[in-house]
Amino acid sequence: MFVSMLKAKLHRACVTGADLNYVGSITIAVDLLEQVGMYAYEKVLVVNIENGARFETYIIPGDRGSGVIQLNGAAARLVSIGDRVIVMAFAQVPAPPPADWQPCVLVLDEQNRVASIELEGNVRN
Repeated sequence: MFVSMLKAKLHRACVTGADLNYVGSITIAVDLLEQVGMYAYEKVLVVNIENGARFETYIIPGDRGSGVIQLNGAAARLVSIGDRVIVMAFAQVPAPPPADWQPCVLVLDEQNRVASIELEGNVRN
């Protein structure tokens, strides 16, 4: 048996764009993906802190260093530019999960720069 465990999270990411006419997905700056351990085309759960909307989509990489967090396609209707969102990726792990399982969490500032890293139960600035 496997369980779905939180693997990586971008916390309080600021939405920089919303393109209703794009085919779909969430665009995330590639440097943020690399730091948190998420991958292009990986399925993610997105939660809008401002209005409570929750939806699944997949990641497409955005320009390195751009800070882009853009919702595309139908998901663009669920956000406004400037909204704060949480982007979560999960992994299938054999049950019971390892006792030392810890997701990587990047807490972002208003410009989508890393404000702190929560890893292995510790906060690092």
